[in-house]
Order: sequence, then structure tokens, then C-alpha cells
Amino acid sequence: MEQQQRARRPGGRGARVRAAVHQAVTDLISERGYGKFTVGEVAARAGVADSSIYRRWGSLETLLTDVALARLNARSPMPDTGSLAGDLRVYAANVAREITGPDGLALVRLAVALSSNGQQGMQALDELLAERGRQLQSMLDRANERGEQAPDALGVLDHVMAPMYIRVLFGMGPLTPEYVDGLVDRLL
Repeated sequence: MEQQQRARRPGGRGARVRAAVHQAVTDLISERGYGKFTVGEVAARAGVADSSIYRRWGSLETLLTDVALARLNARSPMPDTGSLAGDLRVYAANVAREITGPDGLALVRLAVALSSNGQQGMQALDELLAERGRQLQSMLDRANERGEQAPDALGVLDHVMAPMYIRVLFGMGPLTPEYVDGLVDRLL
């Protein structure tokens, strides 16, 4: 007799558990900060068993990396406006909205905190930075293919992204559209 394989539903229980766990992590980081909660507290907040978290993620650092990467990919889609200036403006505006939104500061602090959490934390941060670099590079490669003179990804990070993150981390003023556009203008 043939064994039937159950089809995985993209919006099934696994997706609901992942969303609940991710939200629990984000809420706990917002309320308490990084390193001030346990897998058990995440599980209780999400309404799942600790064993579900360990089975799926293996460790708190792996879970935190997954949360940060998911937020990074979901909130900062790569625009394609037809010009590098347009793409950078839209992308920078999306990032500004992301990091100043309700969960933004918590996720920025998570990324910073990961870097001080030993080898596993550094690896998690490296994954986050590599993903952000891949995103930026795809946009810059498109611009080069169109014949535009594009800066390198590090230039975008140094001149557009870093100033926004610093302002948010240290409460140095709002990320107004004029400020964000000015960063892009100075880079270009």
C-alpha cells in the first residue's frame, strides 16, 4: 500500500507557530531587551511548548537570527523603480520606516546585541549583514546593467544605512523623508 505524503500548507500550523514565536520574541525584546528572557518565556508567550522551539530552532540565538532575518526580508523588499536614485530612495525610506516602526528599535538592538554574544552571536550577525549585503548588491547590479554608475554596497551601508541606524539607536532625531533623501543625494 502506498503511503500518502501530507502536503505542507504554506499557511498551516507551522506558519502560525513561527509567526507566534517571532512575535513573542519581538515583544520580549521590546519589553525587556536582549538576553533578558528564556526560551521557556518565548514558548509561554507564543502558546507553544519549549520542545517545539528547540526542535525547530535548536537554540535561542538561532531563533533570534531567524526572527531578525525574517523581519529584514519582509520589511525591506528591493524596489525596482527603473533608476538607481529611485531605488535607493525607496529602499532607504523602507528601511527608515522599518527601524522606526513599533518593533524597529527592538530589532536593531537585537542585531547589535547578537554581536556581543560569543561565536554563535557573531555568526548570527554575519548572516544578517550578508543578507543585507546581498539585497543591496542585487539593486546595484541592476543599476550597473542599466548603464548607471553605482556605488559599492559598502558605500550604501556607510553613507545611507549607518547614519539612519545611529540616529535610531541613540535617539538623535527623526528620520524625516528629507533627511533620508539627503543621505541618498550625498551618496550619489
